Amino acid sequence: MSNNEAKIRDREGKAWLYTDVVKEHFFNPKNLLKHGEEKDYKADALGRVGSPACGDEMVLWLKIDKKSERITECKWQTFGCASAIASTSMLSVMVLENGGMTIEEALKIRPQDILARLGGLPARKIHCSVLGDQALRSAINDWFQKTGQPKRTVTV
Repeated sequence: MSNNEAKIRDREGKAWLYTDVVKEHFFNPKNLLKHGEEKDYKADALGRVGSPACGDEMVLWLKIDKKSERITECKWQTFGCASAIASTSMLSVMVLENGGMTIEEALKIRPQDILARLGGLPARKIHCSVLGDQALRSAINDWFQKTGQPKRTVTV
């Protein structure tokens, strides 16, 4: 490791606080919508959530096939720490795997599922995976509202 590379360690300087999967999604986020591109991005649904406790905010855009209710695109922006960015990146990958999840499948994703795919997060950063789950639910609720299905909305 060169002197210019970041060394993310615990307080004693020993173990990594983050798994290699978290590090990969932080340094190379997947399905990220770059700042400024959101104004031209035509999404079917939008979810926005934030945590006053830490200042993180997640915005999630979905494109959804109207017939199958399959999520065909999942783009996002997260303003927050490495855990928040990695959690949102992993969530976007999960939603799009195998040709994209249906809305019903996506609603079954829980923060524990995101944590498991990341290989865990430090205990004080678990709330970051909860924000991803909430952003997805918020976007799906937006879809339900826009398509005249308000009775299908779920708790965020």
